[in-house]
Amino acid sequence: MTDPSLRAYLDGLVRDGLATVVEEPVSPDFDAPRRSAATNRPLVFDDLGRGWRGVMNLVSDRGSIARALGLAPERVLPTLAGARFDGEPAVDGPLRTASPDLGTVPVMRHYPRDAGPYITAGIVFSRHGDVQNASVHRMLVAGPDRLVVRLVEGRHTHTLHRRALADGEPLPVAIAIGVHPAVMLACCTRVPEGRELAYAAELLGGELGVRECQNGVLVPDAEVVLEGSIGVETADEGPFVDITGTYDPVRVQPVIGLSGMAVKPDPVYHGILPGGAEHKVLMGAPYEPIIYRAVAGVTTARNVVLTPGGCGYLHAVVQVRKATNGDGKNACMAAFAAHTSLKHVVVVDEDIDPCDMSEVEYAIATRVRGDTDLLVVPGARGSSLDPSRIGDGMNVKVGIDATMELGREDEFVRAGWDDAA
Repeated sequence: MTDPSLRAYLDGLVRDGLATVVEEPVSPDFDAPRRSAATNRPLVFDDLGRGWRGVMNLVSDRGSIARALGLAPERVLPTLAGARFDGEPAVDGPLRTASPDLGTVPVMRHYPRDAGPYITAGIVFSRHGDVQNASVHRMLVAGPDRLVVRLVEGRHTHTLHRRALADGEPLPVAIAIGVHPAVMLACCTRVPEGRELAYAAELLGGELGVRECQNGVLVPDAEVVLEGSIGVETADEGPFVDITGTYDPVRVQPVIGLSGMAVKPDPVYHGILPGGAEHKVLMGAPYEPIIYRAVAGVTTARNVVLTPGGCGYLHAVVQVRKATNGDGKNACMAAFAAHTSLKHVVVVDEDIDPCDMSEVEYAIATRVRGDTDLLVVPGARGSSLDPSRIGDGMNVKVGIDATMELGREDEFVRAGWDDAA
């Protein structure tokens, strides 16, 4: 079984020369984020201030996802697509907390116009009745024991919060910061209700130890755990730079009131640069297997890539092996249904590398006719993070069938020196 801690993973990165260790003091106010933006390599900060170490760019490319899961890169997508969500989280005992004081934690200020310091790598574990959810939310520090959390309408934390308030109760939560990247990946993924910890256990070999907070919420190993609840109080949240690298607007959002905090000795703070490479990987990688499974229901799926230029979230390239000439458009529709925030999808043949944008552009240039190969869906729900949206998410989706017409493959053969004379 893999050691399910951030520390064990960091030790391996440093040992294998895969991380840059920054020995001099680094400020969490703009300095650490600026350094993160200059490289995709994992950065380990020996002195982030307030007695903390720090890490950024923990999983900032597809190869680092493979390393975190202990898989060969080509096995990541089929493994995730075949997940059974059947791992076993085991309760190791209670987690004791002390009085919370966010002023002792080096929460980062990322950009000058941000509303304040934001927790960006915090997993919010919430529980209502017999259902526990886990998902990553941005959280604005609003005091030593207060956070303003962005809850996207219709997502599971938002739904549980509404249910709890309807029952006249606040929603109990525990926020874990500094977890093994496999746990982070699992909690960024849409899974069957309440199966995030089971999925994390599956990714880590089948088992995962968890602790029970005083409010009944279960959490995995983490550098810091913040315990509290989300009640009826609200406050302004934002501006904040999100996945597109642009400022998301100010919204009125719920407040998390904290009641406890548990911190490891010599703690490590994990920060994710908003709009940076790690943010894009963690936004996109969990959706690739979901899209893969959906496309596999209509044709033979070969690969799915959510592209960096598409913010790791809004653009997908889907590689297929067609059986009929309608498969390209069907694949587009399946991808849109699987990931509703997608804006543009390009479907390509097996001879096109979906990770190489020059190859994808070549397919569009040589295999697309604008009058027959475009699928335009106006008035569709998109991403609230897209600056071109109407209101808080309405947009237009475009699918591009950049595949060869079956029966005409010989007309698309590219010349090479291996051709028979």
